[in-house]
Order: sequence, then structure tokens, then C-alpha cells
Amino acid sequence: MNEITNKVANSSLEVFDLEDYYPSGIRTQLDIAQWLEEGFLLKEKDFREALKNHDWSQYQNHLVAIHCSTEAILPAWATILVAVQLQPYAKKIILGKKEEIDSILYTEILNQIDYSVYSNKPVILKGCSKKPVPESAYVIAMQQLQKVAKSVMFGEACSAVPLFKRK
Repeated sequence: MNEITNKVANSSLEVFDLEDYYPSGIRTQLDIAQWLEEGFLLKEKDFREALKNHDWSQYQNHLVAIHCSTEAILPAWATILVAVQLQPYAKKIILGKKEEIDSILYTEILNQIDYSVYSNKPVILKGCSKKPVPESAYVIAMQQLQKVAKSVMFGEACSAVPLFKRK
């Protein structure tokens, strides 16, 4: 009888799974409009008082995105003042929407990885994920892998799409 061999398991193929680097933490979007008169008008005294009376401890260890859901024109110091209040509690603070948190965190994480372990090896940039990995993370990972890998494919070993091959 012919023995069935797993060629993928026996190959030098390396899998780069972005899910392995998924940043943990509660993602929270904080809307400045709640402290504006009718969601649009910033009155400095009232704004400062509202921030002073807000329970900032609820954001303990959260990944917080500060944004304004209205078309209000805000002075730069408004979002900075909110960040000052969050600083003792939040794990990470960004200016933007909640969806942008992962893009920013992945950028930081992926730029700190030692990619030399993938040097001159064929790599699969794993495509399926149970966690919400942003597309921007794939682009960053590809840029880094392309510098060192022999080749890079996207997807799974059984159905990978070739993206790059060193000449």
C-alpha cells in the first residue's frame, strides 16, 4: 500500500498568522459630542465641568478611540483634554473611530517583529482568521515578509495564492 504523506507538514513552508499577534483588550469609542451643547457647540467652561464630572475609571485598561460623531468644529485642545483625562486609565488612546484601533495597534506590533526567522523561506500569509484582522495589517506584514522571504503566498497551504517570489 502507498502511504499517504502530508507534503505541507514536511515542507519548509512557514505560516505567518496575523491572528497570533491580535492585540487583546476592550475596544471603546468615546464620542466628544456628548459634552457639547446640542452636540455641536463647545462652551469651554461647561465642557471642562462635564469632563471633570465624568467617571473616567470605566475606561480602565480599555483601548479608546476618541472621536466626534457630529460635524462640530472643535479646537485641537478639546480632544487633547479628553486624552489627558483618559491617560491614567486607558491602555491606549487614539484619535479616530473604534475600527482604527486595530490598524494602529497592528502597525506598532508588526513593526517590532523580528522577521529574520523567515529569511529565504517560502511563507504563507494566513488569510482566514476568527479575529477581526484589518486589511492594513496584511499590507504591513507583506511589506516586512517581502524583505526576507524566498516567496510569499496568501491563504492556506491547500489553496494559496502566490504574491511574491524572489528572483
